[in-house]
Amino acid sequence: MRPSSTCLCKHISTFQTQTRFIILMHPKEYKREKNGTGHMTHLQLENSEIIVGIDFTHNDRVNEILSQENSSSFLLYPGKDSFNLSTRKSSEMNSFMGTNPHLFILDGTWPCARKMLKLSKNLQQLKRVSFDNKIESKFIIKQQPESLCLSTIESVHTVINLLKEGDLEKCETKDFLIPFEKMIEYQLEYILNPNSENYCSTTSREITSKTTYKKSTQRNTILEQEWI
Repeated sequence: MRPSSTCLCKHISTFQTQTRFIILMHPKEYKREKNGTGHMTHLQLENSEIIVGIDFTHNDRVNEILSQENSSSFLLYPGKDSFNLSTRKSSEMNSFMGTNPHLFILDGTWPCARKMLKLSKNLQQLKRVSFDNKIESKFIIKQQPESLCLSTIESVHTVINLLKEGDLEKCETKDFLIPFEKMIEYQLEYILNPNSENYCSTTSREITSKTTYKKSTQRNTILEQEWI
């Protein structure tokens, strides 16, 4: 879905997870999915799917997943009552999430994600899962609302590694972020390298620092979303 010169397919490595990841993608993200990290995440996770929408209250597929008796569903989203994967022991994780967990992820900008959750009454009823993030996003070509906000693919990468520490996952994730990193490399070359065939002379040359963010939030656990 990209020009051959910047194609990311050769960097995609698929693998299976015990957890099923359901990426709830805002229509604005879906329209530009060839550059979206939600789509990139889905391509690599065999046990995943994308559902596009804003209000999922009456979404047939979402409600079908939620009604499955042999699995438990959770929402990856910060909150004071969320189950923090960063601070829980393996036994607690197993007891809380079970053997066949389904993890819903809101894929969109922070304002879009908040609206999706506000409108989706079924998602509001889900138990929340979160994590403590201590790294800065590599998504330097995007402005995030907080210095520790992560893209969808970085959030999922973090979650899977935490589940591995809790013995809920056995997969190998060392190559998971490579397509994401390559995409950023291509974008920077497009912006900064005049010798590149992808160079655009009309593009702004300035990569602004991501050290200034809103200070009002009280959340210490941030998962996504790509800030436009």
